Amino acid sequence: MKPSRAPPFFLLLLFLLSTATTTSAATTTNATKPANPTKPTLSPTPSPTSSPTPPTTKTPSSSPPTLDPKQIEALQSLNIPTTRDPCIQPSPHNATTCDSSKPFRHLISLHLSNCSSDFSLSFAALKSLSSLHSLSFTNCHASPIRFPSDLSLSLTSFSCIRSLRRLSGIWLSRFVNLTDLTVSYTPVNTTGLYVILGNMHKLKTVTISHANLTGSLPKHLHLNLTHVDLSDNKLKGKIPISLTLLEDLEFLNLSSNGLNGEIPTEFGDLISLKNVSLASNSFSGLIPDSMSAIPGLFHVDLSKNQLNGTVPRFFSELKGLKVLNLENNELHGVLPFNASFIKRLAVFKVGGNANLCYNHSVLSSKMKLGIAPCDKHGLPMSPPPSKDSSGDSKSDSSDYDDDGADTSEKEHHHGPSKVVLGVAIGLSSIVFLIVFLVLLSKWCG
Repeated sequence: MKPSRAPPFFLLLLFLLSTATTTSAATTTNATKPANPTKPTLSPTPSPTSSPTPPTTKTPSSSPPTLDPKQIEALQSLNIPTTRDPCIQPSPHNATTCDSSKPFRHLISLHLSNCSSDFSLSFAALKSLSSLHSLSFTNCHASPIRFPSDLSLSLTSFSCIRSLRRLSGIWLSRFVNLTDLTVSYTPVNTTGLYVILGNMHKLKTVTISHANLTGSLPKHLHLNLTHVDLSDNKLKGKIPISLTLLEDLEFLNLSSNGLNGEIPTEFGDLISLKNVSLASNSFSGLIPDSMSAIPGLFHVDLSKNQLNGTVPRFFSELKGLKVLNLENNELHGVLPFNASFIKRLAVFKVGGNANLCYNHSVLSSKMKLGIAPCDKHGLPMSPPPSKDSSGDSKSDSSDYDDDGADTSEKEHHHGPSKVVLGVAIGLSSIVFLIVFLVLLSKWCG
């Protein structure tokens, strides 16, 4: 017998099946290989054709110098991360600035904030940071220690806000080269401000606020001061004449103390003054007319004192004035301002002066000044009866309230009364009842 031969059709079918199986296997193999591997793997050195751009190699001369190793150790002792170069990438909570010296850079500014509970200062660390010109603490509750003399003399700016627990005047006085001093919300124990400021001949700005300071204002101040903030302390006594000699002073805040006496007539000698607050003290007497000689006044707060006399007219002549607060004093007479001046101000307060009044022919009651209108004798008018007073209050508030308040007010005055509505409803009910009974009788009949 001759061996049987497969039909040509069957052979063709086998060939096609074999080809399809091979193609499917190749496709599956390629699909399992990652197109772009995420992790580098060890491989032979690539040929020049596979890497057209050779990797750049930084030469030692092109890399910037790093921070002094001793200062890196000092930062580490203060629990400041140094995994990155503080001169290039400072920590988000601890700002640093460095100089450009070589072979190592040095810190010239350091701001420590929101320190951990175990934060502490060490003399050795501070000694390594003697290159600093600016040092500031915010929310770092550590005990203050003696600063190395090199660092004390190097600092030109020192700031302590809610930090270092309790300071002393003698401790602060060692920073004799300061131009800027800020201590706030940190108690300072001293026998007088002069102990702190006496030897700081270069000082330009000083802020010692919320610091429980006692004593009086110093009788000698350095003439180059431009910013003085001694607010929220326990200072007593009068404003010394020495303060009025500061011709470069632009900012003065003595609010919330126990100061008394009259505001010196020489106050107008502060010709550079822009912002002044003497609020919440016990000053008495007149507001000095000499203040009219200060052309750049922007903010004036004399509230919560015992100032008397009339309100000076010169305030309306100060072109740059935006804030005027005279409330809660003992001022009297007719307010000498017109509506255009008051509207020009961002803040205007004169309430709490029982004997002060305004000319109702010049100023509208809708301005809500907190004082009564004047009678024909220039005295405050008696307050109106409570019923009229409430009516006036509603009328005045209609200009300031929202649309909903106006709508309710109009409905109250112009809508039908409750009695009329009740009668109308009652009559309608009777008519409906009669009609219903008539229809019912016809339906039953």
